[in-house]
Amino acid sequence: MGTRIEKRFSALRNEGRGALVTFTTAGDPDYETSLELLKQLPGAGADVVELGMPFSDPMADGPAIQASSQRALKSGQTMKKTLQMVREFRKQDTDTPIVLMGYYNPIYVYPVQSFLADCVEAGVDGLIVVDVPPEADDELCLPALEAGLNFVRLATPTTDAKRLPAVLTNTSGFVYYVSIAGITGTKAPDASEVHAHVANIKKKTDLPVAVGFGVKTPEQARAIAEGADGVVVGSALVEALRSTLDENGKPGKETVGKVVTLVQGLADGLAKRETAAAK
Repeated sequence: MGTRIEKRFSALRNEGRGALVTFTTAGDPDYETSLELLKQLPGAGADVVELGMPFSDPMADGPAIQASSQRALKSGQTMKKTLQMVREFRKQDTDTPIVLMGYYNPIYVYPVQSFLADCVEAGVDGLIVVDVPPEADDELCLPALEAGLNFVRLATPTTDAKRLPAVLTNTSGFVYYVSIAGITGTKAPDASEVHAHVANIKKKTDLPVAVGFGVKTPEQARAIAEGADGVVVGSALVEALRSTLDENGKPGKETVGKVVTLVQGLADGLAKRETAAAK
C-alpha cells in the first residue's frame, strides 16, 4: 500500500516531474488565515505540504521562519491547534501528504506517545524533527515508524560518507537535502553542486530526495528539480505572507492570495521542467 508520501512521490516519478513541497508555519499570522492557506495549497500546486510546528527557539531556521513562529505563538497557536488544522484539512483532502516539521521539545512535553497517536488520528503522514539525531532514534523516530508515520531526516553539505549511513538508517518517506550550510532562507543554492550531492545520496538509498533551503523562484526550483525528486520552498512563502501584514501583524485581503500565487508560479516552473524533459 505505502503511505501518502510514498504514493505521491511514486506517482510524480511516473509523471517525470519533481514534487513541490511547500512550508508554512501553522498559526501564522493567525489560526483562520493559516488554515485557509493550508486548504488552498494543493490546488495551487503543492504536492506535499510541510506544516511548521511553532516553537520559541527554532535554531535551525532563518529570520523569516523564526519570525513566523513568533507570530503564530503570539496569536495563540498550540500543538493541539496545529493538529486540529490537519483534521480540518483532511475533511476536504484525503490525498495530499502532510509532514509536520519542527523541534523535539513541544513533542516531548505533549508527550511522545500521545503526540504520535494524535498525529495518526488527525491525518499527519510524516515528521521532520531537526534536533533529534539518529543516535536518539528510540526517543521519537522508532516509535513514529511503529505508529505508521514516515520519519524524514535531513542531510546537509557537511554530511560526509561516514555520517550518511547513520542519517539514512530508519529514514522513510523521503530524504530532505539541505542545499546550503547554515540557516534557512539566507543564501541561494548552486544547482550543479546540489545535483552532485543528491547523486551521492541516491547511491546509498532508494528514497526520493527533496532539496530545500534557499529556493525562492520558479527558475531555481526548475534547476534544482532537474537533479532531485522534489524541491522544498519555505522562507519565500513565509516572507510573501509577512509582506501583506499590517503594522500590528494582522492579515489583509491579499494575504492568502499572495502566497497562493507564488506557489502557482513555482508549480508552473516545475511543470515546464516536465515539458522540457518530454521533448
